[in-house]
This record gives sequence, C-alpha cells and structure tokens, in this order.
Amino acid sequence: MPGGRLTQKDRQQIALGLADGLAYAEIARGLDRPTSTITREVMRNGGPTGYRADLAHRATEQRAHRRRAPALRGSRPVPQPHGRDAEAVRAYEEAFTTVLMQSGLPKMMARVMVALMITDTGSMTAAELARRLEVSPATISKSITFLESQSLVRRQRDEGRRERYVIDDDLWYQSMEASVRSLAQQVEIAREGVGVLGPGTPAAVRLENVARFLDFVGESLGRAAEQARALLNTRPETPAVPAAAPHGDEEAHPGGT
Repeated sequence: MPGGRLTQKDRQQIALGLADGLAYAEIARGLDRPTSTITREVMRNGGPTGYRADLAHRATEQRAHRRRAPALRGSRPVPQPHGRDAEAVRAYEEAFTTVLMQSGLPKMMARVMVALMITDTGSMTAAELARRLEVSPATISKSITFLESQSLVRRQRDEGRRERYVIDDDLWYQSMEASVRSLAQQVEIAREGVGVLGPGTPAAVRLENVARFLDFVGESLGRAAEQARALLNTRPETPAVPAAAPHGDEEAHPGGT
C-alpha cells in the first residue's frame, strides 16, 4: 500500500523501470510512492546499473533484522536538541546522504559528512562518529582521510587533546576552491597534450578545446565562489509576521468599498 514498506513485487517493478530507462519520478508514480523513496531504494542497493530486485529485498530484510535486535532490548531513539523529531531527523539524514551519493561521494564518506553537517557543533570525535553510524573506528578513519583530501573536513585537537573532525562554516567555499585547483590541473595537462600530439592534429585540437572550456569554467567558478563567500556567514532574515487585522475587518470588501 502507498506509504508502507516496499514489497518484493515493488522492487521487481523498480528493476523493470530501470531496465527501461525510466526516471525515478516516473517509477515512483507507477508505484504511487514519493520519488525520494525510489531514489533511496536504488542508491542503497547497487545504484541504477547494479540494482537487482531479489538482492535488494534480501538486503532490506537483513537490515531490518539487525535493527530489531537493539529494539528488543528496549533501546530508544537518541533524544534530539531543540525539540527536533528524532524520526524526522533520521529520515532527513538518509535523504541527504543519498543526494551526496548521487553527486559521486562514496556511501560511507557521505554518511560521515552528513553526520557532521547536521550536528549543531559541526564537529565530532572518531568514537562519536563510530557510535552514531555503528561502524568501526577504522572505517571512520578511512572516510575522514578521503574527505580531508577533498577539503571537506579538517582535524583539530580539543581541550582534552582528543582529535575532532570539523565541518567549517565555509565548507562549500573550500570545496569550490579545491574544484578550481583541480580544473587548473586538468587545463595544464590538456595543454601539455597539445604539444605532445602535435598542434593542429585532430587529437590536439580536441585537447585545446577541452583546455579552453575548463579554463573558462574554472575562472568563472572561482570568481563566483569569491563573490558568494559572504553569504556563508550571513544569518537569513526572519520573515516578518503580518500584523493581525483589527476585529471586524474580516467582513470588509476586497476593494474597501
């Protein structure tokens, strides 16, 4: 039924839709489900090219079995600050992770990054991340090493000399800067190829066009990131609440007559 758990038949229909090249939204309409449900289902079970209905169904049952074990011992969702709904936060965390995975970030690295992003402090220790994500400290260390290489997190020592992993407020600016540097390297290697392959040859012309394109994109991206950087430290304005109409105005005519 709509809103319930996906059945094996649902998963077979998803697999058929992917084989036919349908978009997630179109598959979702056929099953009367939210597009986000289909997106999460596919991305956590092999992606659009590796999704298999029987394997996905079996993996889901195994995950459900693992989740039931602590629940039987009376465990409860971790209380959330600021009156947040724990289940809503958990669903949002999963959806955010899926979006990052679709952008190319490996699953575990995406989970670590989202966990850091949605904490109010913007930082956690390896032990805190391992407990939250229910993985080994070694897995956390590997993920952090990758995220550091992409300029997405940094390390710092707290007062207790413990190492903490930090998401900075200007994370996205730093990420854009790393992208600009990467593009500059690609421009350099493409233009090096022009000399190696011989100017004017078809391959060299192709590389020169690639270099020109990436050079333009890199310059534009760097300029836009610098101009937008101030937005990262700007608090959004709180919309003004309209004043209540005086008693009796409800019956007034739209034109005031």
